[in-house]
Parts: sequence; C-alpha cells; structure tokens
Amino acid sequence: MSTLTASPETPETAPAAPGRPAYRVTGRRVLASEWAKLWSLRSTWITLGLGLLFLVAFGVIAASHYKSNLDSGRHLDRDFATSTAVSLSLFGTNFAQLALGVLGVLVTAGEYSTGMIRSTLAAVPRRLPVLWSKAAVYGLVALLVATAGAFVAFLVGSRIVSGTPAAMGLGHAGVVRSLLGAGLYLGLVGVIGTALGALLRSVAGGISVLVAALMLVPGLVSLLPTSWQGDIDPYLPSHAGESIFALTHDSTTLSPSAGLLVFLAWTALALAGAAYRLLRSDV
Repeated sequence: MSTLTASPETPETAPAAPGRPAYRVTGRRVLASEWAKLWSLRSTWITLGLGLLFLVAFGVIAASHYKSNLDSGRHLDRDFATSTAVSLSLFGTNFAQLALGVLGVLVTAGEYSTGMIRSTLAAVPRRLPVLWSKAAVYGLVALLVATAGAFVAFLVGSRIVSGTPAAMGLGHAGVVRSLLGAGLYLGLVGVIGTALGALLRSVAGGISVLVAALMLVPGLVSLLPTSWQGDIDPYLPSHAGESIFALTHDSTTLSPSAGLLVFLAWTALALAGAAYRLLRSDV
C-alpha cells in the first residue's frame, strides 16, 4: 500500500506591483507644509508682533513728537521741518525691517540649527521647491503684516497731525502708493532674510549679514568721497528700498520703479546664492 501525498496547488502569483506612495509631493503640499511649520513656532507670533508694534508705535511717536513741538512753538529739527504724514507714519520702517528680516533668517537657518532640515529634504527630495516655498510663504506673510501696519500707522498718525503743514489723507497723490511700497519693501526684506538663512545656515551669521547690509554698509559708504557716494549710495539695498515708499524724490535718489527693480535684483541675488548652496552642499 502506497501513500500518495498530494501537495495543494499553488496558484501562480502575479509579480507585485510597485507600491505607490499615499501622497505625492506637489508644490501645493510643500507650500502647505511650510505654512504649517511657520505658524507652529512661537517665535513667528512674537517676532511678527514686534514688527507690527515697531511699525505702528514708532510712527505714532514720531507724529506725536512733531505735533507737540509745533504746538509748543519750539524750533523743529531739519529732519522734521519738511515731514509729511506719510514720512512720520513710516518712521518705524527701519525698526520693523529688523524684526521681519530676523524672522526670515530663523525660518530657514533655524531648521539647520535643529537638524530638522534633514527631515524636510527627505520628504521633499527635490531641494529647490523647499526654498521657494519658504520664501513665498514667509514673504507673503511679511507683506500682509507690514502693509496692514503701514496703513494703521498712517491712519493714526494723520489724525494726530491733522491741521498742521504735515497733514495728508489717503486721497492725496502718492499716499497709497507709498504705503503699499512700504509693505512691499518689508515683505522683500523678509525674503532676503530667508535667503540669507539658507545661504549661511547660521542664525547668528544670517542676522549679522542682514544688519550689516541694511544698516552698517550705508554708514560706511557715507565715509567715502562725495563723488563716490553719488554713484554707490542710491543702489544700496536700504536706500533703493526707501525710494520705493518715499513720497518725494530728488536727483540723489532713485524713482520708485527704479528702486523696486534694484531691490528686486538684490533679492534675486540672495535667493540665487541660497539656491546654489542648497544644491551643491550637503545638509
């Protein structure tokens, strides 16, 4: 007697299809990721609040100082003698640019400091979309915050200086353009900060270069011979940016459109440097 052992038939299995990721990496999802990361940081709320506070508070203080000096009959400083409601209200721009620029540096350099950039680039293998998304998201946020602050500062400041030679309203020629220009300038400062953070990969280094470019270099250029200053001064980042929102111009300053083009060129240069290092260097 023989025992037959029947082996169960094993159906032929088709080759397994390669697994597809549950989610595809798209530009919209990268933007959404950067948006979520930006607002998850406490420093975002604090620094944006400081930027808004500087813009509004210093504008109101400058308008109040102008009004009090005028009412008391005291001699106005040369800088205040030709002031307008716009220039007084935007007095805090130089302080707000530091807060918004510093936050831009933190948006990118902060990830290098914590090591989170490795997870970011693992999720988005193509590196450049990460840089473009960070710059676009934060640039838009800085633009909206700065524009809102500029209009609030002007509305409050124009009430304070009402009835004085500096009085102006939104209907005056160039006022709305100046306020929008101030918001655009500060938004681009935020983008430059983002680019510097990605380029230098150091919070301290990015902030140092930002402060030097916006505040220290103009002071050093003022020490040069006068004939050189006229050729260099208008094209510095800070002075080109100021011409975007200045209400009046003279032969020593750029027009608003020329100033915008020069400042966009500086922004593009910073982004190009950041993109080159992101592609060429390990994280």
